[in-house]
Amino acid sequence: MWRLRQAAVACEVCQSLVKYSSGTKGSLPLQKLHLVSRSIYHSHHPILKLQRPHFRTSFQQFSSLTNLPLRKLKLSPIKYGYQPRRNFWPARLAARLLKLRYLILGSAVGGGYTAKKTFDQWKDMIPDLSDYKWIVPDIVWEIDEYIDWEKIRKALPDSEDLAKLAPDFDKIVESLSLLKDFFTTGHKLVSEVIEASDLLLLLGSPGETAFRATDPGSESDKRYRKVSDKEKIDQLQEELLHTQLKYQRILERLEKENKELRKLVLQKDDKGIHHRKLKKSLIDMYSEVLDVLSDYDASYNTQDHLPRVVVVGDQSAGKTSVLEMIAQARIFPRGSGEMMTRSPVKVTLSEGPHHVALFKDSSREFDLTKEEDLAALRHEIELRMRKNVKEGCTVSPETISLNVKGPGLQRMVLVDLPGVINTVTSGMAPDTKETIFSISKAYMQNPNAIILCIQDGSVDAERSIVTDLVSQMDPHGRRTIFVLTKVDLAEKNVASPSRIQQIIEGKLFPMKALGYFAVVTGKGNSSESIEAIRDYEEEFFQNSKLLKTSMLKAHQVTTRNLSLAVSDCFWKMVRESVEQQADSFKATRFNLETEWKNNYPRLRELDRNELFEKAKNEILDEVISLSQVTPKHWEEILQQSLWERVSTHVIENIYLPAAQTMNSGTFNTTVDIKLKQWTDKQLPNKAVEVAWETLQEEFSRFMTEPKGKEHDDIFDKLKEAVKEETIKRHKWNDFAEDSLRVIQHNALEDRSISDKQQWDAAIYFMEEALQARLKDTENAIENMVGPDWKKRWLYWKNRTQEQCVHNETKNELEKMLKCNEEHPAYLASDEITTVRKNLESRGVEVDPSLIKDTWHQVYRRHFLKTALNHCNLCRRGFYYYQRHFVDSELECNDVVLFWRIQRMLAITANTLRQQLTNTEVRRLEKNVKEVLEDFAEDSEKKVKLLTGKRVQLAEDLKKVREIQEKLDAFIEALHQEK
Repeated sequence: MWRLRQAAVACEVCQSLVKYSSGTKGSLPLQKLHLVSRSIYHSHHPILKLQRPHFRTSFQQFSSLTNLPLRKLKLSPIKYGYQPRRNFWPARLAARLLKLRYLILGSAVGGGYTAKKTFDQWKDMIPDLSDYKWIVPDIVWEIDEYIDWEKIRKALPDSEDLAKLAPDFDKIVESLSLLKDFFTTGHKLVSEVIEASDLLLLLGSPGETAFRATDPGSESDKRYRKVSDKEKIDQLQEELLHTQLKYQRILERLEKENKELRKLVLQKDDKGIHHRKLKKSLIDMYSEVLDVLSDYDASYNTQDHLPRVVVVGDQSAGKTSVLEMIAQARIFPRGSGEMMTRSPVKVTLSEGPHHVALFKDSSREFDLTKEEDLAALRHEIELRMRKNVKEGCTVSPETISLNVKGPGLQRMVLVDLPGVINTVTSGMAPDTKETIFSISKAYMQNPNAIILCIQDGSVDAERSIVTDLVSQMDPHGRRTIFVLTKVDLAEKNVASPSRIQQIIEGKLFPMKALGYFAVVTGKGNSSESIEAIRDYEEEFFQNSKLLKTSMLKAHQVTTRNLSLAVSDCFWKMVRESVEQQADSFKATRFNLETEWKNNYPRLRELDRNELFEKAKNEILDEVISLSQVTPKHWEEILQQSLWERVSTHVIENIYLPAAQTMNSGTFNTTVDIKLKQWTDKQLPNKAVEVAWETLQEEFSRFMTEPKGKEHDDIFDKLKEAVKEETIKRHKWNDFAEDSLRVIQHNALEDRSISDKQQWDAAIYFMEEALQARLKDTENAIENMVGPDWKKRWLYWKNRTQEQCVHNETKNELEKMLKCNEEHPAYLASDEITTVRKNLESRGVEVDPSLIKDTWHQVYRRHFLKTALNHCNLCRRGFYYYQRHFVDSELECNDVVLFWRIQRMLAITANTLRQQLTNTEVRRLEKNVKEVLEDFAEDSEKKVKLLTGKRVQLAEDLKKVREIQEKLDAFIEALHQEK
């Protein structure tokens, strides 16, 4: 209450001063009053009037803001009970209090405006995320519908309670002063906070703060003291370096944000949120063109001049490490001092939502963020390299194609080549050095290839081999980028840092380049991550003397800058050369099409794969035709083939020994025993072999027989290879022999001939068999004794001495048989002696073994002729057989034997035919399909089996068309990107 009364009195005094001041006409404007006067100028009390005082009070005050003196005021005595000549100290106190309030209010308003301005600047730097509202769930935008803000507002404490929680401004001032000393450099917001803290300190001690800036002995004067020119230059260079690093960090932060945003966009596209089809990336299209070109045989002088980034360098110079830093993953196998890159590796870098790698000929993706997948990828690359290297070699020219995708990767195609060596060590092939040189030259001689020359900065420049090779392939340096690796070791070990500057400027090597870069690829630890290497590289160059002394420029260091420069150079070269390459392939395509029209006007342009598919369909159709063979045809072939296989055994081992017996009982006993033994051991196996051979013959007949005008001889080699491989793989069912043995045994035990037709068929079968044996025997005798008199006189042929001996022996044995037609099959020893002596009496010297051999053939012919005569007699013997008559002159047991054999052959042929048509033909068809599938996956076998000028011409024409189409699509996409 006392303060309120004092404020009222102060207001009345102010009014009287304004209205009744002596010597002033009218009222004094508010603008012309002093700050203190304005602060106490009020008109709330109209009755109060102050008169001019009779005394003068002289005083002068200074403000920390304006430093203006107060006007001299003459105060009059106060009416209405106020005592005159009073000093009005309550008014002065109120003015001071009001002044402090306005100062605090003004500081708060100024600081708020500065903070708002800083916030607006930051807001402008943030990219527009309106297109990515889909990332935030819909529930966030509908949160107002689920939250009652009125209840929350009522639940909050009152303003008085919040005032109790207000911070202590004295402690804030102390904290801000500490922050000012801690941050030597900071952002604009920190500077504004420090300025606010200075203002608060100024309010706290106005006198001391107001004059501190004008103190001649303050630290600010020492900061701006005169320095020498050299110190100024060093200070400016250091400030420039810090500025570059500052903007470098800002750029990296923005790139990281951009990478995350692009990753989100790509992930959204992968998930198909917008259900739109993604176009193939530009670098993937270009990589496909290069893959097709690598398989193209340049038979028509169309060279591959499309750009690639060829990474070359001495062994262990850091080629692979530089490539891994560009790819941002440890993807290559590594070893200490051992050659690890044994074949070229083409790496296609492209952007993608996930950091993955995959091979051209495989669908497996390796997650490069997982160490186990990285280890598997390195192992797979090492296996492929060793597989490409032929026996007796160390390196291979065959290329391994690898695609690496990830957010923020620079789009380009790099080829990592084996390191150039100077000496062939033990364990290497003698031609390893020459092979590496030839591989490197083959890639670098492309006039549009970008050569990334890697040089180890930690070794003497004079030991480099690759620089001479690069200078030979690109003497003017129009497509070479020089990279100095291991700069950290070079700075420590090199006595003269100027040598590094000479290397970077291209003065030390006899080679020129488009650009020179210096990089650091880690501390030599193979387990280091890419992030750790990158941090170490940035830290090294930030503190390196090479940058501080201007030996290196900021854009010439770090693999990130190198990657950007190589990518820019790569795409520039692509845009300049791709259309020219497309025109050359158009001309090649026209030449190939003209050649095809002239040589093969009525044939379609089928390449090797299309021809293989056509041949595959023909082969499968021919296999299916096996199932269309009639049962009668199968049984006839099987029966005939089986008899040809077993006839010798039946005649020689069963019929002839049994026929030598004296009576029918012994004959039948001998036959039954020998048939049982034959069925148990040999017959089923022989039958299965015959069936399998018959199937092979029919299959071969369908595969190889000409088809008339539709026959295409280009498929002959393929069909023959398919037939041989199928026959090799096919195996007959093992259970067939067991079931067949039972069937054959039952068939041979049946002796009952039911009708005359079967009897006649058996006699006919027996006559054919005996006549065939008789013919073979006569041929054997003719070969033994030589030509007869007719052939000697008509064809002028003569007998040899041995044939003459055999002829004399034959004549002597025939005389003995005429004397005794019932002679047994074997000669007695006295008979051999008699024949030998009779021959010796005529001057013919013979050996007993010769007599026995001749006797075997002579007696065989005699026996077969006798059996044929007996067979003729048995034609009328069915009547006696059917009524079981015993006639010693007409015993036809041999006819029954041949009937049993004939019936067994028919039943066996029927059984094998059923097994063929029901099982084996289908299994054979399945094997043919498997063989064709294996051949389809084997490119080398297709090239070997489908050959000829027609195939090669169609193959080249297809590849040229494919290359041209891909080039045209790539050029169109390239123009759209522009």
